[in-house]
Amino acid sequence: MAYRFTIDDVAWLAGPAGDEALAAAAERPLTDASLLTDLGRLRARLGDAADRAGAVVETVRLRRKATDKLGGWAAGGLFTDEALQQASPVAVARHRARRLAGVDVHDLTCSIGGDLVVLAGRGEGTTAGSDLDPVRVAMARHNLDQARVDAAVTVADALTVRARGGLPYADPARRDTRGRRVMGADAVVPSVGDLDAAHAARPPVLRVPPGLDYEALARPGEVELVSLAGSVREAVLWPAELASVTGPVGRRATVLDADGTVRLALTSDDPDDIPVRPAAVGEYLIDPDPAVVRAHLVRGYAARFALRQLDPHLAYLTGPTPPPGVRSFLVLDEAPFTERTVAGWARRDGVGTLEIKQRGTAVVPDDLRRRLRPALRGATRQAATLVLARVGRSVHAYWCRAVGPDA
Repeated sequence: MAYRFTIDDVAWLAGPAGDEALAAAAERPLTDASLLTDLGRLRARLGDAADRAGAVVETVRLRRKATDKLGGWAAGGLFTDEALQQASPVAVARHRARRLAGVDVHDLTCSIGGDLVVLAGRGEGTTAGSDLDPVRVAMARHNLDQARVDAAVTVADALTVRARGGLPYADPARRDTRGRRVMGADAVVPSVGDLDAAHAARPPVLRVPPGLDYEALARPGEVELVSLAGSVREAVLWPAELASVTGPVGRRATVLDADGTVRLALTSDDPDDIPVRPAAVGEYLIDPDPAVVRAHLVRGYAARFALRQLDPHLAYLTGPTPPPGVRSFLVLDEAPFTERTVAGWARRDGVGTLEIKQRGTAVVPDDLRRRLRPALRGATRQAATLVLARVGRSVHAYWCRAVGPDA
């Protein structure tokens, strides 16, 4: 269970005694295996402040995670585990901040200040923050100091605070659904509807889970799906005043490389007239970036790179030349799917490692790989990719070799 910080913990950790204790703890491994021993030694060293050992150890462990995610200032930051998990990776936060260039912004749910640090560092437009949790507000103030940026931060409810002339921005908490998947407006707390109602005079920018059913919201403006290094990190609901895509609800997919460079920007305004035809041997199969898929911009992606759709109901694309800089699959063989056919391909090519991808079928890749194990007797370095797709009314198998980045 994550440590529960108090205001007193934050004040002590930010002071000289806390600095000394954190430096001592940073020399310890603090792994799951060593944790009890490390805690015991730290308590002995702290003496009268031994009850702070849990806060110290939690902070050092969180700092080790935070530096890669939030940037160099996080090496001296203060966090809670839950807040750090929800915080935006710095490359994603910077992309969002670029769209807010020159705009005064009030972060209504600033938490430990991850987004606030980036917004305050824009160099243009004022930035303020607030949060209902006084512990996180105290941490945010400390983190702003660590990052050497300035923003006023107060304790306030996102549904009652007014943005004092700034555009409201909120990253509401993910609702605890105890394992149930919630995709609608109530997937976050406060809900999208409550935030819009509270700030009806100027609808806020909202960072929400990428799986949220944004179509059901029918919220005027634009929804942007953002991926970083191949993984979707967020959906941003941009109000009409900042939307740059036409239509009642415009859609945008932004694909960022690991360093934050925009590799692809695609919108629902882009052309999407493409042919549909199955793949042939010698062509490539392409599984578009998940941000493109979740933004329902697969056809636009295909049109951009002169590809066609494998089936009108699937995201798989095909063509003679893959887009630059993406992982794709060169088709070596194709046939209606049977396990016997696939096993024959594996034996013929001496394959020892098999990747299985599927769309539109009931096949469970792990189960299929287990049944194919007798055929996978080749060298483990000899790899292949099996792509299964429902083309028309039947399942088709494509025997492929992965090519491109990190193939």
